[in-house]
Amino acid sequence: MSRKNPKNLISRQYEKRGLLAESLYRMRTNVGAVFGLAVLIVVVLLMIYTFFFVTYNDIIAIDPANRYAPPSAAHIFGTDDMGRDLFLRTIYGSRYSLAVGFGAVTIGFIIGTFFGATAGYYGGVFEEIVMRASDVLASIPGLLLGMVIVTLLGNSLTNLMTAVGVSIIPMFVRMARAAVISVKDDEFVEASRAIGMSNFRIVFAQVLPNSLSPLIVLLTTRMGAAIIEAASLSFLGFGISVPTPEWGALVSAGRSFMRNAPHIALYPGLFIVITSFAFTLLGDGLRDALDPKLKK
Repeated sequence: MSRKNPKNLISRQYEKRGLLAESLYRMRTNVGAVFGLAVLIVVVLLMIYTFFFVTYNDIIAIDPANRYAPPSAAHIFGTDDMGRDLFLRTIYGSRYSLAVGFGAVTIGFIIGTFFGATAGYYGGVFEEIVMRASDVLASIPGLLLGMVIVTLLGNSLTNLMTAVGVSIIPMFVRMARAAVISVKDDEFVEASRAIGMSNFRIVFAQVLPNSLSPLIVLLTTRMGAAIIEAASLSFLGFGISVPTPEWGALVSAGRSFMRNAPHIALYPGLFIVITSFAFTLLGDGLRDALDPKLKK
């Protein structure tokens, strides 16, 4: 039997990995990030399940004989005040809550990154205008701004995405600006200018791709916050119109029955908390994996 060479084991252990391989390795060793990713996979799988096995008629079907039924084998999460199955309504609601989270963060990411990156690269008067406008927008509480936008545009999924997305634009503006400023004077940028590349192409083809790490982390962590903000707006009546089973709307519908049937609001609320927490854990794991200062 051949023995393994200890030197080979040591050299393999400390063998230099590429950026992607190193990041994936650090993610795998981060228990919180792995747990958060596992939770999100389960939530997404439940959402996918509703596309194939749950219809809209299933979630609005009324059964007066089973009103306020507690959790049981027949109804895992129990039933609401109209006898509707809460498990089906909760997992069906993941379509809307996740859609609002992804849509809102995408809006904030695209608009905020565009203006933040260009402001950081060009500087001067343009930077001052962008940053002062960002400061004004950031000074307005996100929930209040969302209420105003939904009131003006009306209750719908698209308007809820817009309301939440606009409130997080300043965060991406600041992050993109700081990330671009940190690399815009590097040698590869000077080389791009030397070969005659346009400023617009330098910003979005050279500078921005080399400063995406903090933006990716912010995008992930803000996903959970966007879900909470959207649920808060729906809870207050500024979200998706009933009877659409968005998580915040489900919690709002169940608050009147907290004494006699607390399960009506409990399970949608747990989905909000757990999903948001999972995004936070995943974002923290990405930050640790992508931050060069934390690599040994």
